[in-house]
Amino acid sequence: VAAPLGRGAGLISSLTKAQGMLTIPAAQDGLAAGKTSTVKLFGQMAAGKNLLAVGSHDLALDILGIHLKRRSNLSLTCANVGSMGGIMAMNSGECHVAGIHLLDAVTGKYNVSYVRKYLKNIPWKLVHLARREQGLIVAPGNPKQITNVSDLLRENVLFVNRQRGAGTRMLLDYQLHLQRLNGRQISGYDKEVATHMAVAATVAAGAADTGMGIRAAAVALGLDFIPVGFEQYDIIVNLETDEEIALLLDILKYEAFRHEVERLGGYDLSAAGDIVAQYDREEVGSG
Repeated sequence: VAAPLGRGAGLISSLTKAQGMLTIPAAQDGLAAGKTSTVKLFGQMAAGKNLLAVGSHDLALDILGIHLKRRSNLSLTCANVGSMGGIMAMNSGECHVAGIHLLDAVTGKYNVSYVRKYLKNIPWKLVHLARREQGLIVAPGNPKQITNVSDLLRENVLFVNRQRGAGTRMLLDYQLHLQRLNGRQISGYDKEVATHMAVAATVAAGAADTGMGIRAAAVALGLDFIPVGFEQYDIIVNLETDEEIALLLDILKYEAFRHEVERLGGYDLSAAGDIVAQYDREEVGSG
């Protein structure tokens, strides 16, 4: 399975994360689904098994990968495509783990309704990873004096957004809806990046005045943070063996792992490793 990395002019840094390259002939616009092709690897295949996490970006997944590697022959590779992208990848059998934080605007609850709606034909467990703080990332000293999402509509404020399908973008749109504000009136609403760290980096570089992201991303780059609220970040898991699932849950409940993530800022892992919901064949059949 291959998950595309960010692309476009100037994104040479994507190559540092790549494990291989697929070449498309010059006379073709692309490759059709199901077509056989050759991938040139950038190194030897690593010993052990590689788990693929596709979905919403979170810094805790990088730390989870380190702990997995320490305690097993499992490696964790992450592709950041947003929460809905993770659910679709899980539904297509293209990943083992999918990080999501999707707010149900009707119930005010996170994740469960989306997983039950879209994952009806594969076994899954929805496992809690963290309660994390979302807000507006701004330059040190908050030079534009931004205090809440309504300030994003000011003419002198330039925003950077997350991509469509990202839970952070859905949270922003929900907050705008509650205040009866039109996101299309925000300068930069259509300027999209794929991760929390990319939002923070854009603000740090002065290419935007603010963007919504997690507190940990602001802390990492020495930026200021205006809290909007806490959200629930869970991972959908579809691993092949009970031993792999047990190891994953054990790490999530491991005190050292929890402290390492919480030190990033804006995280609460007191319920990490709890199973929020799981696939029920009889329930799906009756529905």
